[in-house]
Amino acid sequence: MQLISFLSVQPGPDSIGIVAISHGCTGVAARACGLVGLDPTRVAEILKDRPSWFRDCRAVDVINVLSTGNGGTIELLYIQLYAPTTLAAARDFWLLRYTSVLEDGSLVVCERSLNNTQNGPTMPPAVNFVRAEMLPSGYLIRPCEGGGSIIHIVDHMDLEPWSVPEVLRPLYESSMLLAQKTTMAALRHLRQISQEISQPNVIGWGRRPAALRALGQKLSKGFNEAVNGFTDEGWSMLESDGVDDVTLLVNSSPDKMMGINLSYSNGFPSMGNAVLCAKASMLLQNVPPAILLRFLREHRSEWADSGIDAYSAAAVKAGPCSLPVSRGGSFGGQVILPLAHTIEHEEFMEVIKLENMGHYREDMIMPGDIFLLQLCSGVDENAVCSCAELVFAPIDASFSDDAPIIPSGFRIIPLDSGMDASSPNRTLDLASTLEVGAARNRATGDHSGRYGSTKSVMTIAFQFVYEIHLQENVATMARQYVRSIIASVQRVALALSPSLFGSHAGFHTPPGTPEAQTLARWICQSYRCYLGVELLQHEGSESILKMLWHHTDAVLCCSLKALPVFTFANQAGLDMLETTLVALQDISLEKLFDENGRKALFAEFPQVMQQGFMCLQGGICLSSMGRPVSYERAVAWKVVNDEENAYCICFMFINWSFI
Repeated sequence: MQLISFLSVQPGPDSIGIVAISHGCTGVAARACGLVGLDPTRVAEILKDRPSWFRDCRAVDVINVLSTGNGGTIELLYIQLYAPTTLAAARDFWLLRYTSVLEDGSLVVCERSLNNTQNGPTMPPAVNFVRAEMLPSGYLIRPCEGGGSIIHIVDHMDLEPWSVPEVLRPLYESSMLLAQKTTMAALRHLRQISQEISQPNVIGWGRRPAALRALGQKLSKGFNEAVNGFTDEGWSMLESDGVDDVTLLVNSSPDKMMGINLSYSNGFPSMGNAVLCAKASMLLQNVPPAILLRFLREHRSEWADSGIDAYSAAAVKAGPCSLPVSRGGSFGGQVILPLAHTIEHEEFMEVIKLENMGHYREDMIMPGDIFLLQLCSGVDENAVCSCAELVFAPIDASFSDDAPIIPSGFRIIPLDSGMDASSPNRTLDLASTLEVGAARNRATGDHSGRYGSTKSVMTIAFQFVYEIHLQENVATMARQYVRSIIASVQRVALALSPSLFGSHAGFHTPPGTPEAQTLARWICQSYRCYLGVELLQHEGSESILKMLWHHTDAVLCCSLKALPVFTFANQAGLDMLETTLVALQDISLEKLFDENGRKALFAEFPQVMQQGFMCLQGGICLSSMGRPVSYERAVAWKVVNDEENAYCICFMFINWSFI
């Protein structure tokens, strides 16, 4: 097996030292070495408990246990793994595991699949699963002087890629993906446990870390069960409406409903006696998964229907509840409340508070606000990441331990066939994706090559609790809702692709629209010309656009039309307006200010065209959600192009904050 190192970290307490992936061997393989502050016996115990750290592991059944003469054990295991998408079957393994203690106190755990040619015990094929093969794999755990352990992990398996659609085969042929989802996941989990033991502290709302981990596993497992829809869990498929883009499954089994039909302190039982799942998978191009998922997390109003959010929250809380009616444009405010995160921040849990939902109370016993428990991973595009996930479920405001969890969400996995050969350290942030003009002119060594051909698969699964006699109506609603989400995701993905401001198949910028890099240069040149100082302290090789995008003050450009509308904003500007690049052009300048602000603006506005700039004293403006925003002062200046013709007006709001 030829291995290529792709991550190396200086050794230290609880560190991942070296991770390597295979090149040219049978199947996929990865190897890792790390140091954790746990004794070998505890490490082996944790690693053997796969479902506790491997989110794709559905079950591990120990069929038989035998003792060996040297004090070791032999176990026969049957393992099931979830399928990551709706487009291929899940995998299972029938294997032997040998555990032994070496003379130096090291623990060794070896695993390998059993097959018929070895004349050993057999496990018949299971419905919904494809039998995969685990090639020699395992763990070597050496004790360290002074405490702790050095761990060597080897994962090597053949996931039978021939059995999946060709477009998905990179998922089953990628050693990088195996390293991320399995090998490194094991080491990260060990580090997490070690830190919780060595540095015990209260996280979030006074709950122990183990309790929060259990909630995260509950969310992840519920989403995986929805994506896979196993018949042994009680799921059955509904007949299609003639279009096969969205699959509907229903589940009214007692085991499924046991966790839902609970009574709450208000005396009302939950209204549902069945669960419907609407799921779909879609292919995406030219948009990094981390950026798309971060957008979906931060801008829920771009894809979610607040009526359906209210319905879902009511359905697992208290009845009666009517079917939702879509109310476009009526989404309330969204507040993200951090709850907990892992050591490396690759995964975090939060509570989403959806405000001002009281107008949905006509037929629902609902508070004005709705709460969602949300698990998020893979949103940092600068990290080596294989998968981005956003999973959420409505929860009771009391956040009780026995509250039902009915998760829905998104999973995006890159499909690049060359992902194992390319450097994992090549990254791209949102500002860089806008640098199309510069990227097209660079011959080599840029990011455009990688993201210009990025392909990924997004899996969507939404669950709805309902009363069985409403199944037909809920099915129609669920199909329409998931189709609307797919359309929204496609629109957002197109807008967030690196070619947003350049040419794109099926997408062209309006005539005369400058590319983002050029516009950023015009903004800075005009600011220097009219105000006599630099807008940005430009140092090194960092681009002007990237610096402008990450500027802490809100920078907004509006058109020179009779009714000016916004055409560009940096990240702070989008945050202040509580909007997105997609929806920015729907906001007019006059909507930004209250009545007093509009009067002051229009009184001073001629100055901008005559002398090139104006300054506004501190005041109040409004976000697109109607939230008041205070700012210390504001500057507006005329932006001229290379021919010195006025192109737009740029505003900068300094030291702004929500009131």
